[in-house]
Amino acid sequence: MTFDLFTASLSPADATAAPLAERLRPTTIDEMIGQSHLLGPGMPLRLAFDAGRLHSMILWGPPGVGKTTLARLTAHHFNADFIQISAVLSGVKEIREAVERAKHNKSQGRQTILFVDEVHRFNKSQQDAFLPHVESGLVTFIGATTENPSFEVVGALLSRAQVYVLNAFSEDELIAFIHRALSQGQLELTLTPEAEKRLVAYADGDGRRLINLVEQLATAAQTSGLKEAGTDFVAKALSPSLRRFDKGGEAFYDQISALHKSVRGSNPDAALYWFTRMLDGGADPRYLARRILRMAWEDIGLADPRGAEIALNAADTYERLGSPEGELALAQALIYLACAPKSNAGYMAYNQARAFIREDSSRSVPVHLRNAPTKLMKELGYGREYRYAHDEPEAYAAGETYFPDEIARPPSFYSPTPRGLEGKIGEKLAHLHALDRQADKKRTD
Repeated sequence: MTFDLFTASLSPADATAAPLAERLRPTTIDEMIGQSHLLGPGMPLRLAFDAGRLHSMILWGPPGVGKTTLARLTAHHFNADFIQISAVLSGVKEIREAVERAKHNKSQGRQTILFVDEVHRFNKSQQDAFLPHVESGLVTFIGATTENPSFEVVGALLSRAQVYVLNAFSEDELIAFIHRALSQGQLELTLTPEAEKRLVAYADGDGRRLINLVEQLATAAQTSGLKEAGTDFVAKALSPSLRRFDKGGEAFYDQISALHKSVRGSNPDAALYWFTRMLDGGADPRYLARRILRMAWEDIGLADPRGAEIALNAADTYERLGSPEGELALAQALIYLACAPKSNAGYMAYNQARAFIREDSSRSVPVHLRNAPTKLMKELGYGREYRYAHDEPEAYAAGETYFPDEIARPPSFYSPTPRGLEGKIGEKLAHLHALDRQADKKRTD
């Protein structure tokens, strides 16, 4: 198949052979659907195009939102040679060939756009190889990535390129894609409004996937002798793949963050939404079970210790039953945690203790707290003045010290909240502190 990169159009011989998504690729910026925050009147990329200011950029967004199309249209708009390499398939050889081609273009007075698809898959040294050519102006660099460039693109390259965030298409924009595909794709098919919404749900914000689904549906309808397709036929003809996210990519961790924050925010409905979204996207239920356990200890803690027990039981239940039955136990554990009283007091206390120890010196254990299993240790006074709490009133040795002797003012790490069981714990500790103060007063008197 031949493809003219400068006009982004197919030769007549290839027009019918190319996938529908390729045949419908826009040839001008005005034909693009979506990304109005970048391409609308007065928006950043539109201003750059109108002003004739070609610059290096990173296009960051999920699959199928027009990153490659936008890069090609940029080359077309500025009449630049468009060189595309993929970080998945290309290496040093392809980079060198691109540089040589750019040098030839420069000698002919023509600009070169070097488009690197999935740039995040290049390692640091490979990304660094582009720097001198970007700095010298030999090429205008356009990188496309589905991952956060702050983490995946080297700082030196990132500082020389403007980052533009491309959004997943909205429902209305995806409907517009369907209408364009049906009208311009020469497909003898109509869809009911309900079928259009079903296709939009299957596409999951991915315009390329949507057009491919429309093409598949049209082929199935033609085979079945249908001119109109409803939801039943859509469900029968298509086998939609899992929802969009890379297990380990940013979208995955964004959804985990939303799940955790929904539980912390005591919203069981939102927690279930994100939980089922992740399951639908292929997340490992065992991973979700581990995260649910962490939520129990981090955000509910001692305000309701049953939360951790229920979370652990749910994880065990999943191990016994597997999918999909075991996922019900995880879902109900999430509901319980979302509805439970919240406390991060234990979590904060642990972190404060770690910070204190990290900055403090290694202090000796007080003599009265030391164990004395030998005669020598007893002669040295180990454990001699230790007060056995069970022999004291209320089983509490009021005024006893348990920190190293050098710490004159022992730190207070744990501050119970007034919520749930922790409220009772707070009352108990307040009473014990009062007993300590009374003991200290008697000692000084």
